[in-house]
Amino acid sequence: MATISAADVKRLREMTSAGMMECKKALEESGGDFDKAVEALRISGAAKAAKRGAERTAANGVVAAVDNAMIELLCETDFVAKGEDFQALAGTLAQAAFDGQVGDRDALLAVTLDTGKSVEDTVAEMAGVIGEKIELGRVAVLQAPTTTYLHRRASDLPPQVGVLVAYDGDEEAAKGIAMQIAAMRPQFLTREEVPAETVENERHIAETSARDEGKPDQAIGKIVEGRVNAFYKDNVLLEQPSVVDGKKSVTDVLAESGTTIRAFARFEPGQG
Repeated sequence: MATISAADVKRLREMTSAGMMECKKALEESGGDFDKAVEALRISGAAKAAKRGAERTAANGVVAAVDNAMIELLCETDFVAKGEDFQALAGTLAQAAFDGQVGDRDALLAVTLDTGKSVEDTVAEMAGVIGEKIELGRVAVLQAPTTTYLHRRASDLPPQVGVLVAYDGDEEAAKGIAMQIAAMRPQFLTREEVPAETVENERHIAETSARDEGKPDQAIGKIVEGRVNAFYKDNVLLEQPSVVDGKKSVTDVLAESGTTIRAFARFEPGQG
């Protein structure tokens, strides 16, 4: 039997992002042949990944963007998210979304890459090699002009918050709004986009809370309206206070620069 060193295990792990014990076992079974070890990990990993797909959640990952297209590639751990191959795949998928202007997840999964394999098969193959659940998350393509902001939570991590903004007007102002969206997490562009059932639910919660707090009946109406407006300020981009100047709303800042936000997408693994 070939002698397997810690350096061999480390090398295979860096090549595949598979677990340490899985790498050691694959090398032992292949007699130290790295090509055979990679193939063995791919075969065994595919079965494990399929099983994990039904049992585990891919709440980590990376956000990648190319021009007016942005995608989210999900995995289970930040160890995999930091891997060069994983990040390269995310870049490839973002490029594919841009090239075909494909803004739908299912449609992108069906796209054939330069390798001759579909996006779906390519993602599944990587999941098989790594032995961890990997899946394509959300996909967005917005009408140009657009600007993008990708945020890293730590210097050793890839971008894990991505914002894509479609705008008319000043690019720097739009970039500032993209950073606002990354930080403040609005769910809607305008209050008209908020579903009626969501607003009604907020009203119900506000009224119930006010009554539980013993507020007088004559004050309930104003209290409810105040709390619903607070919900809008938290969740509607154009009504949020500016992170640059808290005395102004996002709408005020945009008006000063002659800029209009037409649409936005915000991706953060685990938050979809």
